[in-house]
Amino acid sequence: MENKSLLPVCCPSCGSRLQVRRLGCPSCGTEVMGDYPLPALMRLSVEEQEFVLAFVRSSGSLKEMASLLKLSYPTVRNKLDDIIEKFGKQD
Repeated sequence: MENKSLLPVCCPSCGSRLQVRRLGCPSCGTEVMGDYPLPALMRLSVEEQEFVLAFVRSSGSLKEMASLLKLSYPTVRNKLDDIIEKFGKQD
């Protein structure tokens, strides 16, 4: 993932989870306003998002992930379990 302009997910003042209030179309200028929660994947850290992307690219193979990340299989499994647990807490 590129680190151009990362979408902030936590309030810099109090640390609460941010919500999307306004979306804009750069082509025509249309704006949509409302209170929208961030999608579940956007609530993960950048490192966790990169892990999920690599997981999908490896067709969900933890063995391939371990090789790609140069980590042990149990370490990769634990990282995945941590992300799964975060999704459970987000609902």
